[in-house]
Amino acid sequence: MKQDDYINIGKVAGVYGLKGEIVLQHALGNTSLEDLRKIFIKDAGGNFMPWFVEGVRIKNETEAYLKLEDIQTPEAARPLLRKEIWFSGADFKRHASKAAPISLLGYTVKDGKQVLGIIQEVIEQPHQVLCRLTVRGKEVLIPLHEESLKKVDHQYKNITVKLPEGLLEVYLGSA
Repeated sequence: MKQDDYINIGKVAGVYGLKGEIVLQHALGNTSLEDLRKIFIKDAGGNFMPWFVEGVRIKNETEAYLKLEDIQTPEAARPLLRKEIWFSGADFKRHASKAAPISLLGYTVKDGKQVLGIIQEVIEQPHQVLCRLTVRGKEVLIPLHEESLKKVDHQYKNITVKLPEGLLEVYLGSA
């Protein structure tokens, strides 16, 4: 798989219990993760290394306990703390809740009829969600909240927004 085939879904937020379980803090929404068999963590060289999952217990909508193969003690799990966790594209599609903002990855954003670009990253904040996309070769953050979000079409993977006046110019320079 290439870099684009992996999706960052969260991080290791803690170590739990005496058997070395990790606490996965994720943005997948309300999901069971019951048939999850592997996660990926980048090594020092930036390569995605698979870690095999022996068991999953859901803690709440944003956290789960994972028991990983070859990790038997809290001491063995500690080096994984704060590491980003990645899923394969197939696992992401299978496990991300349709209601979770992260499920919007890959959707096309339109301001009215103008196509802006494809969502490359979803950043959740307390009162809004920011979507990172590339517009005319520049990185742009588009806010999704009550005032800006007009329509989400899950069938065609399109999001229609009404951007605040001047927002694109901030990123792209004056037109």
